[in-house]
Amino acid sequence: MTPQINEIWVYLSASPLLGLTITLLAYQGAFWLYRRSGMNPLANPVLIAVTVLVLFLTLTATSYETYFAGAQFVHFLLGPATVALAVPLYTQFRRVRAMVLPVLAGLVAGSLTAALSAIAVARLFGASLPTQLSLAPKSVTTPIAMGIAERIGGIPSLTAVLVIITGIIGAVGARHVFDAMKLRDPAIRGFAIGVASHGIGTARAFQVSEQAGAFAALAMGLNGALTALLLPLVLGWLL
Repeated sequence: MTPQINEIWVYLSASPLLGLTITLLAYQGAFWLYRRSGMNPLANPVLIAVTVLVLFLTLTATSYETYFAGAQFVHFLLGPATVALAVPLYTQFRRVRAMVLPVLAGLVAGSLTAALSAIAVARLFGASLPTQLSLAPKSVTTPIAMGIAERIGGIPSLTAVLVIITGIIGAVGARHVFDAMKLRDPAIRGFAIGVASHGIGTARAFQVSEQAGAFAALAMGLNGALTALLLPLVLGWLL
């Protein structure tokens, strides 16, 4: 950098609004590309935005603490956004009530499968026990997953990364899996991606249809609660 540009950067990097600004710009640019691609799941805006942010922070040698000082405003909005998912869920309440038993059965099966299959694969490849335990809550939304990981002996920071990767993979690849399995019902597709890919998958489901998004939101919330309750008990019995 030239001295003048360096002085400007030093001034900007000290502002807590830096993280907020670059986060919003990265996502808006990624979402523009996503729409230009015809909303192709391979152009997932979260994946693109995360990649851009990582490159930016690496190239500018900006610490995560400096970045998060501004980005925490977006982080705070995750709470209200999650609560707001109750609105579309309410509009689908009749169908949810009619499918209570299949929903509960799918929830238990999906929750246990997501956790235990991850542990089994990690163990097969020789991963350490803390890594296996960090993988177990990968399909749960990040704040809950990190709390679960800490409780069962995993590494919360590693779990956070694995949760994001899981969500992106689900958002990108779920449609192809559903099509291969000939699953057409938006409620079933939405619920499955909500169990497997938490908030990122739920966001993708809402882009497909309100019904898919509502069932994904239901699955995301229930899976977080069920995993927090069951996983420590199941691992205590297995390990």
